[in-house]
Order: sequence, then C-alpha cells, then structure tokens
Amino acid sequence: MTKLSEVEKIKEASNYLHGTIRESLADEVSGTLFAPDQQLIKFHGSYVQSDRDLEKERKAQKLEPLYSFMIRVRVPGGVATPAQWLAMDELASRYGMPTLKLTTRQAFELHGILKANLQPAIREINESLLDTIAACGDVNRNVMCTVNPYASLVHQEVQVAAEAISRHLTPHTTAYYNLWLNGEKVAGQGGEEEIEEPVYGKTYLPRKFKIALSIPPYNDTDLFANDIGLIAIEEEGRLLGFNVSIGGGMGATFGDSTTYPRLGNVIGFAETDQIVDVCEKIVTIQRDFGNRENRRNARFKYTIDRLGLAFVQAALHERLGYELASARPFQFTTNGDAFGWVKGRDGYWYCSLFIEGGRVKDTEAYPLREGLRAIASVHDGDFRLTGNQNLVIGRVSERLKPVIEQLLDRYGISERQQNSGLRRNSLACVALNLCPLANAEAERYLPDLITKIEALLSSHGLKDQDISIRMTGCPNGCARPYLGEIGLVGRAPGKYNLYLGASFTGDRLNTLYREALDEAEILNALNPLFARYAGERQADEHFGDFVYRIEELKN
Repeated sequence: MTKLSEVEKIKEASNYLHGTIRESLADEVSGTLFAPDQQLIKFHGSYVQSDRDLEKERKAQKLEPLYSFMIRVRVPGGVATPAQWLAMDELASRYGMPTLKLTTRQAFELHGILKANLQPAIREINESLLDTIAACGDVNRNVMCTVNPYASLVHQEVQVAAEAISRHLTPHTTAYYNLWLNGEKVAGQGGEEEIEEPVYGKTYLPRKFKIALSIPPYNDTDLFANDIGLIAIEEEGRLLGFNVSIGGGMGATFGDSTTYPRLGNVIGFAETDQIVDVCEKIVTIQRDFGNRENRRNARFKYTIDRLGLAFVQAALHERLGYELASARPFQFTTNGDAFGWVKGRDGYWYCSLFIEGGRVKDTEAYPLREGLRAIASVHDGDFRLTGNQNLVIGRVSERLKPVIEQLLDRYGISERQQNSGLRRNSLACVALNLCPLANAEAERYLPDLITKIEALLSSHGLKDQDISIRMTGCPNGCARPYLGEIGLVGRAPGKYNLYLGASFTGDRLNTLYREALDEAEILNALNPLFARYAGERQADEHFGDFVYRIEELKN
C-alpha cells in the first residue's frame, strides 16, 4: 500500500481545503496557524513567515517567533489595471510592509501581514477583481505570459489564452469564498455545499504546477522552466497555435542527487482552440501518476523521468483522443526585458522600467513607490508585471505619454534606469529575513554584490554587456538561478554555490562551477573569466555561451 506523505493526508482530511483554518484564525494565543492549516493556507495564496532577524532575541525572551503572513496575488498574464495597482499599493500600507514585491511569476506579494488582518486583506484584494486562490499550493499557479506587446500582433490573443487556462485550472472549492469572503458568491461560486474538483480531485496535485506562454523571439517567462511551456506560433500576424513543452522545473535539494533542475521537452504543436484541453489533460496525468509519497520527487519533471517521456506522451494522446501535431520552427533571442519607451503595433506606447529585485519601495533618495502611485492615478491603460520582476507601463496614449514622462522625471525614475547590462538582467528571491527556507541573503545583498562585479566588468570594458545573474537564498530556485549565465545559490550565511554557462535565451542550464564561496572568492572566480571573455569572445557571443564553449566548467 502506498505510504502517503503527511501533506497528502492533510489534503485528504481537509474537506476541499477548508481544514480548521477558521478556528486557527480565531485562536488568539499564537500569531500563526495550527500546523495542518499552515499547509492548507498555501492553496488560498498565503504562507506563514517570521522575521528571522529577530529569532535569537525573541527566543531569549521566551517568545514565539514574530509570525506574519505573505499574501501572493495572482495576475494572469501579468496584466493589471491602474486601479488594481493602487489597491495593492494601499493594502501594502494598511496591512503589511510598506512595499510591493513583484515576483518572478508576474504576481504581487504583500509581506508582513498579521494573522488578524489576513481576512480583510484577502477580501479587499478580491474587491479589486484580483484574487489569491491557487497562487500557492499543490495546484496550477499564476499563468505567465510574454508582456512585450510590441513583439507581435498576436499578443492579445496569447494573453486571452493565458487567462482562459488560468480560469479553467482554478480550483472549484468553495473554501476560499467561505473563509475569506464570508461565503459571498464570486463569479457564480460560493456557498456551504461541498463541491467536486473536476480537474484536481479531492487531494489536488502531488506538488505545485506551473504554466507559461511566450511569444518568440522573447522568452521573458523562462518557458522551459515550467511544467508546461506554450510557445506561440504565428504566421503573417495570425496565431496558429502553440508548441507544447513539458517537464521543466527549477527546484533541487542540496545533498540529494535525486533532485535537480530540468528544462522542458517540446513534444508537439496544438491549435489555439485545443490548448486549454491539452493543459487540462497534462495536469491530470500529473495528478494520477505523480509521486505522493516523497514531496522532494513530486514535481512533474520527476514523473516524466520516472515513467519516460514516451509514456507521458502516449497517455496524453490517449486522454486527448488525438496526437499532437509536429512542433513548428521557432527561435528565442533573449529571456530578458527590453527597457524604455517603445511604440506598439497597436498604436499605444509602452514603457518598461527596471525594478531592482522586484521591490517597489520608497527611499529618501528614490521615491519609486510614490512615483508609480502618481502615474497610476492618471494612467488609463494598464500595468504589466514581467517575469523578470520588472514593470511595463502599458497602453499609454499619445495624449498621456508626455504626462507620464514628466512624472517619471519628477520622481527620478527616468534617471535610475541607466543601469549596467548585469544589473538590468538580475533576479533575486526574497530570502532572508522572511523566507523560512533561506540559507543566505539574496534580495537584500545582490545589489551590493553587483556593484562590486560591475567594477570588474568595467575594468575589462564590459559594463554595458548584457549578462544575466540570478541569486537565491536556497536551492529551491524561485528566481530561476539555474538559468542565469551567473547563478548564485545560498549554501550558508555569506556562502554561495557559483553556477556558470546558461544561455541568454533560457534554453540551457548552467553548471556548478565552485561551491560555498564567500564574496571575495566569487569575485576572484569571475574576474579571470571576464578577462578571457573580453579578449577571446566571438562576435555577438554572450558570456554564458563563451564559458560553455571554452569548457571552463570541466576544470
């Protein structure tokens, strides 16, 4: 008989994710939830966190950790209205840390929410017509989509497909509405009756599931890092459908060779009107065959490697009732963002802004949050969160463009966009002080490390060269470090594993180069490689391709 993991037992007994969350919220003894509910609340879009900077002090005072909650807000395809931006900004001030976090999956995160404020915060998020259900947990997460609308005439059709997939794979449980919205019906759902989950079943998926759509030549969603990647195929301005990639995933565990990052395999082509059904059938394969004993090996990538790609393809074709067509030709040229003003083919203007670490905050020298609030107050287009933690002010009319340009200048946002090629291609997860899994710093440290690496690059004439760098506080891969030309993964406080040699287009993983390096050792390892790159690179060769070519990683 199968030995289920503890989380599987919690899901089984939860009555479709209700659990005892209501009782946990009412408990005034602790700032956290009962242990089973800490797992279930993830499905509702929240994680329990604590301020790890205060751990020793709180323990010495015989106090429990200073618990708070992160709320993750789904933004399918990354597109939000100015009113929704203002709503998230206001909620961050009223209930949490006075900052907004833009995630690597095109979602908002609010940090520092106290338990007593969870319900009003989630209710008000829903009032803005956004939601948090399935932003975390063993379900399909926020569906990503290329947000560079000037790349293609078919962007709106691809965005519509992303939203359709998101709606179809959103859990049907009424627990979300019963617990957070007082049972009010939202989009035709709600009430106390038990409801079946037509796609997920009673115990949902064995592990989280991620879907992303990209429009070549932009791979700005790091499509191959997802369980399902959909590559838009267009012909003369017409969307034909999508190439389908399966089995990507970034997470790994130090010391466990059965865990590893993996890129997806392209298995065929589906027409646009087939794509929702294709995604559903792939999800059900993972539901039925995924590992429910060991969560470390529960992602879809491990299901594919255990059963074989041919088995999974055959199961998909059987469930669909037809075979996918052969994959169509495509080419990606970058997985980064294009910054500055660009006029789209739809006649609107789009301004892409670099947001370091995805953290929207005010400092005395740089009132970024205040400036974006002022822009949102006059903007009648949209805001687009990118998969690289940046922001596009979208659908700006000719009339409003000078107004927004003036606000960008007034708040110093324009002048802050003059960044090195390394900095504008950087990603960092939250890590310390809030993430319970973090071994080391990431978001708070990477900007300072980049300044020191920039000095090395400048000495070799490389400061403007686009080089991707990603840093995470642990090997779980939230900022996709294994796809960085330079990847840094926290091993211990102040110590990082250094990975090198990924492609700039997101279709090749990097390789472990050195282990447990401190800052000085990181700089010493990179400097000779930069020197060789400056002198030996081929025309238009990216740093990751150069390192891969010279086989430095074998030394």
